[in-house]
Amino acid sequence: MGDWLPCQCPGLSRRDRSTHRKTVYRSDLLMGINGGLCAGYFSFEYTGELPHLHFLTRYLFDEEPGKVFERLAIPMRMQQTTDSTKAAANVINALAQGKPAIVWGDVLSLPYNSFAPGAGYWLIMPVLVYGYDPVGEVKIADRARVGLTASAADLSVARAKIGKVKNRMMTIGAPNPDKLTDAVRSGIQACIDIMLHEPPVGHKSSFGLDAYQKWAKLLESRTKDSWAVRFAPGARMYAGLTSSYRYIQVWFTGGRGARHIYADFLDEAAVILESPALQEVAQHFRTAAVAWDGLTAALLPDAVPLFRETREHMERSYHLFLDQGNASVDERRALHQRLKVLETTAAKDFPLSATEAVAMRQNLREHVLHVHDVEKIALSALMEAMA
Repeated sequence: MGDWLPCQCPGLSRRDRSTHRKTVYRSDLLMGINGGLCAGYFSFEYTGELPHLHFLTRYLFDEEPGKVFERLAIPMRMQQTTDSTKAAANVINALAQGKPAIVWGDVLSLPYNSFAPGAGYWLIMPVLVYGYDPVGEVKIADRARVGLTASAADLSVARAKIGKVKNRMMTIGAPNPDKLTDAVRSGIQACIDIMLHEPPVGHKSSFGLDAYQKWAKLLESRTKDSWAVRFAPGARMYAGLTSSYRYIQVWFTGGRGARHIYADFLDEAAVILESPALQEVAQHFRTAAVAWDGLTAALLPDAVPLFRETREHMERSYHLFLDQGNASVDERRALHQRLKVLETTAAKDFPLSATEAVAMRQNLREHVLHVHDVEKIALSALMEAMA
């Protein structure tokens, strides 16, 4: 068994600690600085697969570091190599210097996940490595509230999955507290822009307040992209409901559209920007979080036993991962198998009649429009507070 190379994380020097003493970079603050919220309607149907809806609730991200690094002037050092041995050495060298290593890889191929990816299916995400045994386990921080583990070999395979980010590693330095005020302002403006103006990518109709209008229209129309057609009663509607719930509520975004998290950010921003009005705006976003609760409850309602059981299993699996990590793999695999049974049941004996399906779509439409109306008020208040 090789020796552990844990990150000692010595943090800031004494002089730096005195500079940073009053600046605590909580996750909601970093989320807000990065851009905070968004709304994005994206429906997909791949060959041989059921359609699904991925509704975005937090500001856009991809394989590249977010704007939070630029806005807080956080130093970044990127290293990338095609050689897996050198890639492992880069991580070991970083940990030996007390620097946690951020690496990109296919998290679905790591053993703390509860299901095997399908052919050609993967999910590339950055994870933080804070301990490394070259012939044993690697210690990883990845979404869960507990530390996770994988073998060094498994991590090597995950890191090599996609050429663009193959064996990429990043280490970072401390943020510049002098940038904090401008960073908060820029983050709020980015949120306003994506919700009300032009998005950084894609068509405007798919983002912000327009995304809710798009969703509402597709819930009542009969075009090829509408819910009546793309998510027709049966396996397709079940896929639409479950995928909507998954990406809104149990996709590690905080649930509730992340509006309650943004409200916490605005409470901090009110202090940083010396703008008490932002605390009042925060209450509008807490109201929006309640509206999102209504929407997610309507997607998989208690009144339909099949939908209720589906929601309960999805939530159970999600919280098991968050709270127990590797230790819950077997239970999560069992839940995943039960969800596959429920999917088959929905395809063979869908629990709604055609009339009931129409009524459910109408109810969903009303909830979507309610979220739209509440957030329109919240965003107007946000713009006024920032004027």
